[in-house]
Amino acid sequence: MAKSVTVRTFLNMKQAGEKIAMVTAYDYPTAKLLEEAGVHALLVGDSLGMVVQGQSTTVPVTLDDILYHTRMVTRAVTRPLVVADMPFLSNQISIETTLRNAGRLMQEGGAHAVKMEGGAELADTVHRLVQAGIPVMAHVGLTPQSVHALGGFAVQGRKLPEVERMLDAVTALEQSGAFAVVLEAVPAEVAEAITKRLTIPTIGIGAGAGCDGQVLVFHDMMGYTSGYIPKHNKQYATLASTIVQAAKSYVQDVATGQFPGPDQTVYLKPAERAELEPLLQPNH
Repeated sequence: MAKSVTVRTFLNMKQAGEKIAMVTAYDYPTAKLLEEAGVHALLVGDSLGMVVQGQSTTVPVTLDDILYHTRMVTRAVTRPLVVADMPFLSNQISIETTLRNAGRLMQEGGAHAVKMEGGAELADTVHRLVQAGIPVMAHVGLTPQSVHALGGFAVQGRKLPEVERMLDAVTALEQSGAFAVVLEAVPAEVAEAITKRLTIPTIGIGAGAGCDGQVLVFHDMMGYTSGYIPKHNKQYATLASTIVQAAKSYVQDVATGQFPGPDQTVYLKPAERAELEPLLQPNH
């Protein structure tokens, strides 16, 4: 059986030049299949707010939401590293509150690590969590929880001050003990430069191929959603159209009486039918 992926595995893969494949997962069957496919890490992301709950942003997602979905994912797998998102305001109020919330995701949810959005201002928080035995994956660039402050889902790092702040942030987060950092919606050149400066791995999403690994939202990559699809996404399947067509066939079969057929039906055995025959008559 393949060894479990750990934070040490992430570092070893970066040092060996091996790419890390990460996908979001929010439920038991999906996590099970992704493990079978050989995915290295599963992110129970607050993206569930948009692709599962139907929210317009990730802001409404609560810690209890993440905890609920993390339990399902960790119940399903033994090999991938499971990272649980710290949702909006779960890590901004105080270090003590953050420690308590992250601890719940580890202790009650079974997560192997947590992910936090934010820059250099989180360095002390990361340090405290790591001291407590909680591995932290950082997240800079486009931070969806700050979508209202950023003015929308826009690429980050096109101007010198933005890039300088990003470099300061990732340096501080690495020094504080973060084991990896997600770079979201960052120009490829900037992401590659950051990747080369850090000893910890970078996980890109819309940040080019120069990162040490990549992460995609399951529903986007599988074509499980309709409507807006991010530019950085590559669709590896078209589940939405397959599901719609299957459901249409089901509706048609029900309407025509083709379902349920003999193979989907239980019939009485001869002896049972003989005993119940009087009750089966229409005029009984």
